Formats: sequence, C-alpha cells, structure tokens
Amino acid sequence: MSAASVIGWTGISALLPGAAHLRAGRRRPGYILLGAFVLVLLGGLAFGIATWHNPGLAVRDSTLLTASVLAGVGALAWFLLVLFSYITLKPDRLNSGGQIVSGIAVGVLCVTVITPFALVAGTVIEARETVNSIFRSNHEGTTVPIKEEDPWNGRERVNFLLVGGDAAGNRTGVRTDSMTVASVHVKTGNTVMFSLPRNLQHVRFPPGTALARQFPNGFLAEQPNGGLLNEVWQYAEDNPQIMGAKHQGPRALKEAIGHTLGFKIDYYALVNMYGFADLVDAIGGLKIRVQQDIKWGGHFGTAGTIKAGYRRLSGEETLWYGRSRVDSDDYSRMARQRCVIGAFAQQATPSVVLANFNKIASATKRLASTDIPRELLEHLAELALKVRGAKITSTQFVPPAFWPGNVDWVKLRRTVATSLRNSTQPRRALAANVTTSPGVTESPRPSDTPTPDKAATPTQTPTKNGQGAKDLDEVCGL
Repeated sequence: MSAASVIGWTGISALLPGAAHLRAGRRRPGYILLGAFVLVLLGGLAFGIATWHNPGLAVRDSTLLTASVLAGVGALAWFLLVLFSYITLKPDRLNSGGQIVSGIAVGVLCVTVITPFALVAGTVIEARETVNSIFRSNHEGTTVPIKEEDPWNGRERVNFLLVGGDAAGNRTGVRTDSMTVASVHVKTGNTVMFSLPRNLQHVRFPPGTALARQFPNGFLAEQPNGGLLNEVWQYAEDNPQIMGAKHQGPRALKEAIGHTLGFKIDYYALVNMYGFADLVDAIGGLKIRVQQDIKWGGHFGTAGTIKAGYRRLSGEETLWYGRSRVDSDDYSRMARQRCVIGAFAQQATPSVVLANFNKIASATKRLASTDIPRELLEHLAELALKVRGAKITSTQFVPPAFWPGNVDWVKLRRTVATSLRNSTQPRRALAANVTTSPGVTESPRPSDTPTPDKAATPTQTPTKNGQGAKDLDEVCGL
C-alpha cells in the first residue's frame, strides 16, 4: 500500500471502526470493532429516544457524570482505534519518506478525533458544575422529599416567585424591583403570571410568622410613605434577630407575596438584573415588539433610544427596555418586564441553549440563586416543556383597579382566583362565560383576609394595563 492509502484507510477507520482491519485481511477483529461501533450507535439512539420522551433524564446528576466519564473513555478509545488501525496497515513497509508523512498525518488525525470528545466532556462538566452551584441538594432535609412517582406532592398547581434583584456595586443589599409569580398548572402547563408592583405598601404576612407578629397591621404600617414590597427581602436580611436565623430574605418575601395572593409560594428564583443582560447576550439577544420609543441610559435616557417595532435587542438594551422610567411609570415597566420574561421563555429553545451552552452556563452562574432542590430539576425540565407549548396569561395589579398605597386585598384575591380558574378553561368556554367546576373559591377565607390599608391614595399615572388575565402572546406580540 502507498502512504496515501495507509492514511486514507486509517481515516476511514476513524469514521467506521474496523475498516482498516478488514482491508488488511484481519476479518475477526474488524467485524468485532464494527459490531461494537453499531452497538454504540444503537445505545446513543436509545438514549436520545429516552431523553426525547423524558427530557429530565438529561439533567440528572448521574447522567451528567456518566456522560463526562464516557466522553473521556471515548476519547481514549478512538485514539487507540486510530493508532492500532494505522499499525494494522503495516506502515513499516513504506519507504522512509512515506513513514514520516503517514506518521505525521495519523498524529494529526489522533488529535482531531480526540477534540470532539474533549469538547463534549468539557461542556458536560461545565453543565454539571453550573447546575449543582445553583440548585442545592435536598439531602439536608430542609424541604419536602421529592417523590419520583409524584414530584409535586399531589399539587394541582406549583407556584414560582421570579425575582429581579437590583443589586449593583454602588448599593448595599438587594432591592427586589421586579416580582412576578408564575402559577403553573401541573397537568396542562397553563400558566398565569402575576406581576406585583414594587411599591405595593403595607403587605400582611401569614398569621403566626415572625413578621406577622412584628407587623400585625402591615409591613411598616406606621410609615405612610414606606413599607414597600421591594423592601421586605432586605429587611429580613438586616434583622435576623426577628426572623430567628440569617439569610431569611427569600422566605419573608415568599410569605408576604403568597399571603397577598392567597396561595403558597413553593419556590423562588432570584435573577441579578445586570447578570440577566449577559444571559440575553449569550442566546444572541431577544426579539421583542417595542410598542413605543423607549429612551434608555441613566435618569434622562441619554444613552440612546429603542425604536418602536419588532427589534432584536442586546442584553443591555433588553435590561433598559424592562427598567427605563423615562417618560414612563412603574406599571408600564411591569408590562414590559413580563414581555421580556415571555420572550425569553419562548426564544431560549433547546437548540439555542445547546448552541450557546458555554456562554449561558458562564452567565447563569453569576446571576441566579434559588431554593429549587437539585432533585426536582429533572421534573422541572419536563414541566418547562409543557409550559412552552401551553397557554400563558398575565395579570397585573395596577391603577386604577389597584392603588399600591391603599389596596383592596379582598378584591385582589378574587382577581387572582378568577385568573387561576380561567387559565384552565378552553377559550371557547371563556367566550361563553362558562365557570369552572365547584371547589375553587373566588374569595379568601375571612380569617385570611387582610384589612385594607388606610394610607393615602398615591397619584401615579394610570397606564393602559387593564384588570384581569390577558394572553401574553397577544399583549406582547410574541
């Protein structure tokens, strides 16, 4: 054989193991290698099918660990395959020039076949480290154990608090300036998003909790212009003697918002808003329908203007689109923020995540914290796929229906109950004004009903955001 033939058959063996051995007349090892390769392909296909039907399998810690080990084993196996395929073709029969050329070519080929395995191993290891750094294990028994057969413990809905933390280098502590609750119907994935104003005043806490004892008349009710909802987290962080332990900000905010809405908040996820910009850049920006020009940058919008229309916004532009107060108010910001969340949920598809995985993993490490246990993640992945294909509606508590300084808490809870009930109804039933089955109460129990605040009605400018749940696709043009 010529040097070119030796190099060529060695290269073919890297793609079809056993080819070089068959060419050299060594049929038995050739067929063994070929059969082993077919089994590997079938195993990969079986795993792909299993993951397709059970996406949570891909994020299990055992799966990620096994995949990283197999990638390392695969790299070694293919290196040895190329090397022994080359030796089997007897390159020592070539002249000295042919031996040098073929040896260099095969050396390059050995490095080439290792590279994909190294990339896979590095990506999987990065994924595992990222996931485990954000989602803590439940082994300490701090939350309810996760049951494989019923991960949601019989709940019809699971409620997630999504918090945008306004933590910057020139500020002490965290201001939770964006607070949205996503209530997901476990069976269908239909989701209602409740956006709460950051300046909602004097919220109550569940009876018997530390902050309920501290503020029986509402959070900092003695301050007519204070006691805002976005101060609850940091107040709990700053007063561990009241909370009974350190780092109780998430628990306090979950209790306050859950009691306000009339249901329990199961989990929270905090996103640093400045880190969120990096995450948007990692997926290539967000395409958003901008309804009117938005000035951004500082207090006066001197950095630029986001023009109206369908735009692909960078991370910085997306951040300012959701946060700009120039010629606007808090309630318009809330409307834009829910559109950003909806756009991200739709556009961060599995293919986009895989294509930009390393960037996403790096950004995610810096921006997120949550109390979702690691063991629940695989079930959460399955639920997330349901949500992507389900109906998403949005409800805001904004003027003139709800004034943040003087909220009708009973009316607010009735609105929540109606939104939840309607989210599981077909559109045809809603059009016919058909109600749900009995058992869902519209108003809270008297013992749980907070009394209205007596603070003066604020004078914020009402926006076009009306009362009631609205389809997010229609509102945001997703």
